[in-house]
Amino acid sequence: MAEDRKSFLLRLPPALWKDIEQWSADELRSVNAQIEYVLRDAVARRKKGQDKAGGG
Repeated sequence: MAEDRKSFLLRLPPALWKDIEQWSADELRSVNAQIEYVLRDAVARRKKGQDKAGGG
């Protein structure tokens, strides 16, 4: 069974949308998949930084 996903509206400036659209095309992803990838990476980096700073 597919995992549940939360849908929401995201408003972006046209220039940022264009950059993300090009980036996603370069990496053979949809814009949605690219945004999810970037967010997952940011969250993982944040957690990694907290582990170092907070000691666990």
